[in-house]
Amino acid sequence: MTKIAKKRTAARSAASSSIRTKPGKVRQRGNRGAAVRSGTKQFAAIEMLRCPGGATLAALTKATGWQPHSVRGFLAGVVRERLKLDLKSTVIEGVRIYQITKEHHATHAQMRPDDRKS
Repeated sequence: MTKIAKKRTAARSAASSSIRTKPGKVRQRGNRGAAVRSGTKQFAAIEMLRCPGGATLAALTKATGWQPHSVRGFLAGVVRERLKLDLKSTVIEGVRIYQITKEHHATHAQMRPDDRKS
């Protein structure tokens, strides 16, 4: 490889590395807020969960049109993890009832560094 070719390769790699975004920066933008738009399926499901009686898996699947495994994923991933809501699950007469008892909105500053995803 000639000196000129080496310089071109080095210049290209330096330019492309400065353009790429860092993974940590992209993740930080995603942590803006824990809000769900009104009028969406997620909003409807959360409102059902906030009712004093809670909601069953069957009621949530009927209201949203999602499959049961998708509703369970929503409860674990969105309600518990992303929105940090206190979701309780109880079994009454053989039927599992999910309910949001109180809200825990964890701000970015309250999270421990090891809890953050990088």
